[in-house]
Amino acid sequence: MNIYSNKYKLILSSMLVVIACSSNNVVLAEEADQISGHEVHHAQTAQTNAEWPGIYNGFIPCDDCNGIKTSLALNSNNTYILIRQYVGKSEREIVEKGKYTTGNSGDILVLTPRNTVETGIHYFRVGESSLIQLDNNGNAITGKKADRFVLRKNEIKEPKAASHAH
Repeated sequence: MNIYSNKYKLILSSMLVVIACSSNNVVLAEEADQISGHEVHHAQTAQTNAEWPGIYNGFIPCDDCNGIKTSLALNSNNTYILIRQYVGKSEREIVEKGKYTTGNSGDILVLTPRNTVETGIHYFRVGESSLIQLDNNGNAITGKKADRFVLRKNEIKEPKAASHAH
């Protein structure tokens, strides 16, 4: 394992801690009747958006390699880190950083890298605890392998308390 791989694993671990410790804005039921319908919809959308941050992993199909090992970390401040490794072609991990926004429908994430010359914009449809990669125009990928363009969210689980049996 090389030093760069350990560096990115440390970065991803640190981001996980930050995401886990970040607070969510929640609208209480008593407050909901005091605000307008538009504000309630906005609060519900914000709450849904607050569920997106986290780390997503997958093994995406590749035409000229065994597959693309992919990790995507979405931060609560609308930034992301995308790490890809083309398995069977190179052991090098390609790291991309940028910002993400939602598309017009609200269920599409648009990832815009810092350097759009090297890589283009990425599109993902938000699923339940998953992101479905879309093509370069934001359309669903079709074909035999279409169902394999999925990144699954890593669920953060509380560590079990250590048993002190003697």
